[in-house]
Order: sequence, then structure tokens, then C-alpha cells
Amino acid sequence: MIHEIAVHTGAHACFVDITGRVSQWVRESGVQSGVCHIYVPHTTAGLTINENADPNVVDDLLMALDKHFPWRDGYRHYEGNSAAHLKASLMGFNQTVLVQEGRLLLGTWQGIYLAEFDGPRQRRVLVKLVPDPTP
Repeated sequence: MIHEIAVHTGAHACFVDITGRVSQWVRESGVQSGVCHIYVPHTTAGLTINENADPNVVDDLLMALDKHFPWRDGYRHYEGNSAAHLKASLMGFNQTVLVQEGRLLLGTWQGIYLAEFDGPRQRRVLVKLVPDPTP
């Protein structure tokens, strides 16, 4: 089963915590044990799992990415958003989280983030649950 989550990003570059929405869908699915695949079908947005207790962490991530991939740096891509493509590729487009007892097995401080690098936009996040086979 595949579930789609719509995410509106309100800034040119930002991290949107989608942990609650993914967790809710996992609970509602009834799957008790398995694997949750999370995928973003965009080339200028990515996914990451990182700390969700201190908002400065994602601000620091954005700052560091901007240092390494500034928006204007002589890129040749005609749309002018090469930095967004580079950052999204570095983040990656998918994450996998184990499911046990109907819950995502995330660490105490971990959250799932959509990483926007060419917004604001309307983004799609696709979530697929693969239940463990029943013995």
C-alpha cells in the first residue's frame, strides 16, 4: 500500500518535519511489524532523518549546505537551480524506517524531514509500508 502526503514548503530552503504525518499513517494502517519506505519524487527536494528536538540543527544544516553549494556559483544548468539539485542529491530521495509494534523505530531525538531547496512549492511524499510476512 502506498500513501501520499502533500507538503507545502513555505520558503526557498527549509526542512519540514513530516514525522507526525508518517507516524500517524503507520498507526492507522494496522501494520504491526515491517518496513516503511519514504520517497520524494522531486529533483530539488530530498529526505533526511535528523534531530528534531533543537530547531537550530536544521538551520545549521541549511547554513552548511549553502556554504558548500551557494545558489549562484557559475553553474551551467539553464533553469538556474543547480544548487538545489546538488543539495537534494546529497540528502537523497528516500529513507527507510523499521516498524515494530505499529510504530516507527526512530531514535529519541530523530525526526523525518522533507528538505526543500527550490521553494516555496507543493511537494509530494510517498510512503509505502511492507509488512513482515506472517509465519
